[in-house]
Amino acid sequence: MLAREPGYKSRIPYHDADYFSLSERDGRIARTRLAKAYPLLEQVQAVIRAMPTGNAVQLRDRAVVAFILLTGARDGAVFTFKLKHLDVARGVLRQDAREVATKLGKSFDTYFFPVGDGIRKIVEDWVMYFQQEHGFDPDDVLFPAARQELGPNGLPCAGGLSRDGWATAGPIRQIFKVAFTVAGLPYHSPHRIRDTLAALGNELCRNGKAMKAWTLNLGHAHPLTMFANYGPIDSAEQGEIMCKMGVIAPPADAALDEVQELLDRLRRRG
Repeated sequence: MLAREPGYKSRIPYHDADYFSLSERDGRIARTRLAKAYPLLEQVQAVIRAMPTGNAVQLRDRAVVAFILLTGARDGAVFTFKLKHLDVARGVLRQDAREVATKLGKSFDTYFFPVGDGIRKIVEDWVMYFQQEHGFDPDDVLFPAARQELGPNGLPCAGGLSRDGWATAGPIRQIFKVAFTVAGLPYHSPHRIRDTLAALGNELCRNGKAMKAWTLNLGHAHPLTMFANYGPIDSAEQGEIMCKMGVIAPPADAALDEVQELLDRLRRRG
């Protein structure tokens, strides 16, 4: 610090640095995470059912939403996936950071989330259609951009699928905006689907090992990250859970102690 250096000692008292430290109250306010709204699983399923399928572009759009629900993939990575990264037979998505724009350059496998057989079939049908109807190969992008043509009115319009991918995640967000609007629901960004999946994990995971696998599937190394950042519980749900607490028999699996330990650590972190 300058307060220790010759020529500054008389002008900059050492304790002036205390003014840069937040009070405990201000620090807590700065660290507060406001809960963000996210769609329920049933709502996302309804959005997908309402999406039209009259042409190749519409089939692609429906497959994009179904794919993100099935895998929880970030929209910033989705437009970089190629057909070879998706193994529908094994139900796994290879998120290889050497070829895919994953967050922080992490590579990991995502196994399909249990969000309904119908959702998985939409993705499987897309891959089959993609290969058989258009002859695309494993090195082609999984979700190609639309080919631009001139319509009857002389204006550009989508005219089928090209072999090129999107340059950004912008078109994916636009697909979500249109899909949620058509379904009569408030818009939720693709990233909020990760909250949907985290909330589903809170319902389905009955032991620490299951929670760990679910967290790894979302691309996080530790369940604490999912607890802290995804699937928030609002006040009404908090009250409902607490009211039921006395009537729900505790699970027999002792591994839930691991989950409790994670929750305790999260509370200590504020």
